[in-house]
Amino acid sequence: MRLSWWLQPLGVAGCAVALLTALRPGAVGAAVIIAVAVIVAWRISPLHRSPGMTHAEAVHRAGADGAVVVYWRPGCPFCARLRRGLGTRRHEVLWVNIWADEDAAAFVRSVNDGNETVPTVVIGGSEVWTNPDPRRVRDALPAVR
Repeated sequence: MRLSWWLQPLGVAGCAVALLTALRPGAVGAAVIIAVAVIVAWRISPLHRSPGMTHAEAVHRAGADGAVVVYWRPGCPFCARLRRGLGTRRHEVLWVNIWADEDAAAFVRSVNDGNETVPTVVIGGSEVWTNPDPRRVRDALPAVR
């Protein structure tokens, strides 16, 4: 794993330390700050693996029913923005973690000039968008169902 993958979780830990130092909360306040920092750091760390599927499974499903596939990685703010932007419709999308599947990472590099730029979205098995606006992906969902 690269050191850069840990910068955001380390930043969260640093902010928690700064808050604890500046606010000097009591035991309960300190516990709340620490708990929130640990949860956020875990969610954006490279160790957190959200449920998803492999590249091979996603390609098969997209070919069979024209599903929308999102290639992502933990800790990516653009991926988090897309997930939030899809709202309740995020469950209609197939999520493939490029850190958990080397074939997925290779695919993303193949369509992004050798870069692992995420989110990379595949619509209907053929149309590829890199870091699209969440509204654009939401608008594409009914068209491929």
